[in-house]
Amino acid sequence: MTRWITLLTRPDCRLSEHAKAVLDRIGRDVPFEVEEIPLDSERGRALSAWVLFAPGILLDGKPFGFGRLPERPLRDALQAARPQPAGPPPAGHGPAPQTVDGPPRRYRTHSPGGTAR
Repeated sequence: MTRWITLLTRPDCRLSEHAKAVLDRIGRDVPFEVEEIPLDSERGRALSAWVLFAPGILLDGKPFGFGRLPERPLRDALQAARPQPAGPPPAGHGPAPQTVDGPPRRYRTHSPGGTAR
């Protein structure tokens, strides 16, 4: 089962960079998909009503947290049994719509051997 993380970021944001580093470390051990969306984009604003400051993190389409990303709780949540049955990705994770702000950044985590999971 693929887990989905949506990362709502701001440019030149130290905490956004920290979140990317945490996701990179976790991704070496746990497979998941990440979609990075700028908070100042139309889509980012629509998803960020609960985000007080960057970055905002959604796990499988549900708010997980904002600000400094704690590695252990996210790792535990990713390794926990997914509560919903396997199927299409959560709403908002289908093909990325083009907007005036440009497409969101989408990437996969990689295994230690360098191959995509």
